[in-house]
Amino acid sequence: MSKAKIDRFIDLNIYKIFFTSILILTFFSSEFSKALENKILIKLNNEIITTVDISNEINYLKVFNENINELENEKIINIAKNSIIRDKIKKIEILKFTEKLSIDKKYLDSMIKAAYLKIGLSSIDQFKNHLKYHNINIKIVEQKLILDAYWKKIIYEKYKNKIKIDKEKIINEISSKKNKFYNISEIIFNVEKNEDLEKKYNLIRQSIIQDGFENTSLIYSISENAKDGGGLGWVNESALSPKIKNELSLLKIGEFTSPVTVPGGFLILKVNDLKEEQIDINNNKEIEKVIEVKMNEQLNQFSNIYINKIKKNIIINEL
Repeated sequence: MSKAKIDRFIDLNIYKIFFTSILILTFFSSEFSKALENKILIKLNNEIITTVDISNEINYLKVFNENINELENEKIINIAKNSIIRDKIKKIEILKFTEKLSIDKKYLDSMIKAAYLKIGLSSIDQFKNHLKYHNINIKIVEQKLILDAYWKKIIYEKYKNKIKIDKEKIINEISSKKNKFYNISEIIFNVEKNEDLEKKYNLIRQSIIQDGFENTSLIYSISENAKDGGGLGWVNESALSPKIKNELSLLKIGEFTSPVTVPGGFLILKVNDLKEEQIDINNNKEIEKVIEVKMNEQLNQFSNIYINKIKKNIIINEL
């Protein structure tokens, strides 16, 4: 190794140690937190990420997935950093189409309600207390939800003509037999040009064994539901592609698939539970659920494709 490469290697590792040390001190020392609250760590074009942003992101992630507490501090910091970078990339793109991020209050309230119901809370007051416990202002949650709403709108408008849903086929599949339902979680990941798929999968597999599937989703998944541990809940097998359905049929509860190639990356699914039910074809709600799952799956894949595309044109500097 040349002297220049050795020097660069040393500089990078010193930076990593410095970066991690500052953040850990920031989180666990109130005096240090005040002193470093304006420290800029990363720049994405004109957007910045500070130590306070990282701290707030960690607290935000804990609001929706307390399993993150089981991870080492360095892993938590990296999860938060990658999560903010992803949001900043979205924001940069969204601001090309609008000058101000704001939505109707009723719609925002409905999103907030959906968010707290998902983590088992039953009222806005309970949610506010939960946020207070994790030292998060509800305004931060609102900003996240508004950003998410704008991003979903962009993806839908851009790719709506490419969404393929065969309603008649869904009805025929549902009515022809007893329906199998899978309670599943997912990890969607990319393989960069300098990475090897098998090595990347082995890293993820080892992380699943060591840290659990939900925490590994936080670490590696690029899916929109990574902050929730990748949980998809109960899914009718009719909403799944034949390839994924076949992969899941080979698994027992608690097992997970090998990487499955999907648009925008690679997919790993874990079976948390399963059941069988006969579905009344007159039950439009169940049909709509299957359609919604299929649509969201396709939109999430398009989202990953688009975010990878625009990321190439964004300059990311770690200071």
